Amino acid sequence: MPIVDPRSGEPISATPEAGAQQPSQQQAQAPADSDLIFDVDRSNIQQVLELSTRIPVLLDCWAPWCEPCKNLMPVLEKLVREYRGTFLLAKLNIDDNQDIAAQLGVRSVPDVKLISQGGLVDQFQGALPEKEIREWLGRYFPAPEDAPASPEELAEQALANGDTDTALGIYQELSQQYPEHYAYQIQMARTLVSAQRNEEARALLDALPPEERDAPAARGVRASIEFSEEAPSQDDLAAMESRDDSEANYLRALRKVADGDYENGLPGLLAVMKSDRAYGDDLARKTLLRVFDALGADHPLTVDYRRKLFALLY
Repeated sequence: MPIVDPRSGEPISATPEAGAQQPSQQQAQAPADSDLIFDVDRSNIQQVLELSTRIPVLLDCWAPWCEPCKNLMPVLEKLVREYRGTFLLAKLNIDDNQDIAAQLGVRSVPDVKLISQGGLVDQFQGALPEKEIREWLGRYFPAPEDAPASPEELAEQALANGDTDTALGIYQELSQQYPEHYAYQIQMARTLVSAQRNEEARALLDALPPEERDAPAARGVRASIEFSEEAPSQDDLAAMESRDDSEANYLRALRKVADGDYENGLPGLLAVMKSDRAYGDDLARKTLLRVFDALGADHPLTVDYRRKLFALLY
């Protein structure tokens, strides 16, 4: 059963073509909620392609045995309702429709395809986190004005408010939902450091695969653990509030670095190095180099402060 592009009569391609028409932002009137999500099989695949000439369709190719599919589907259903008919969600069980899956070039699931005007516009594979799916959709559709905050945004807000317990709960749930998205585990380790639970954070980082454990993001958290153990407490900072010597200024900068406030910590370290290069056997410069390693060579702050450090040295 060939799956035919209703515009040309030719079989649709599983690869986006250069001339593929992008979905229009001027959509038909949003259908009722019960019509936003539906199953696809041999009986209606052609009607779905016809429908896509009026409103884009997100085709979710899944399988009953696929655990990532079970995590992804509720996210897609949530988003299609949130977008109120800007696009529709069609679900294709590849086990029951192997011929359609083969013609669409589905080799692994989940496989999500955006179809508009009867043709393939874009696609992604794997159970991406909600934040990344929103970014992907944002290439084609304006986000709803009243879109709720994503879990990642809620965690960031909680951290900004000092509510580490809420942030930890969110990252723990995301880590369980997306076990191969290691950024969530790294964020959970960072939150544990904020909660002064350094040993738990170390154990979490140590359990990561080697390529993730040694990557800049994890190194940055590990450096934060080390800096937090070296940095003075808030009580110690308060006790040296009136001091303006090299030690006090260095420790203030180190506290900012330990808290992840690199934008204010790095200038402090550079200032100590400039005013008192001999302090602590060149400790400010050595700490700057450790921060560069933690941030990674390509981080904008690393690039900027390496240049400033070079100018100061030479």
